[in-house]
Amino acid sequence: MGAKKNAAPMKLADLQERIRAAGLRSTAPRVAVLRQLEGATAPMSHADLVESLGDDGYDRVTLYRNLTDLTEAGLVNRADLGDHVWRFELKRAGAEHAGTHPHFTCTDCGTVACLPDESVRIASARGVPRAVAQRHVEVQLRGLCDRCA
Repeated sequence: MGAKKNAAPMKLADLQERIRAAGLRSTAPRVAVLRQLEGATAPMSHADLVESLGDDGYDRVTLYRNLTDLTEAGLVNRADLGDHVWRFELKRAGAEHAGTHPHFTCTDCGTVACLPDESVRIASARGVPRAVAQRHVEVQLRGLCDRCA
């Protein structure tokens, strides 16, 4: 399903230190998963990771367990973007992926794209849960992407 790559990947030592700082052992599968997510420009499913890392000798179960561990350790975000498929992305310190941000899912081809925070305006109003005003919500837009429209 191919998420595009960013230009400057983190160094191996930086990835290993991030894993250790989260209280996990730095293993080859964890580093490989983080490296793959670090280079992705859109959330990746478990199947996407299996496709990307399967030739490196990592099986489906190993990748799933490591995704779970990295999510529970707070290094990775997990979200269902409306199609009942969990997608994962690296929690980043930079503004583009800080905290939660809106996503757009094409209802035809299934492509998922990260949107900048400023692309969606959330305003509190009478009767709206506090979580909305505090931006403790997930914003997921669905429609046709430019290629499918």
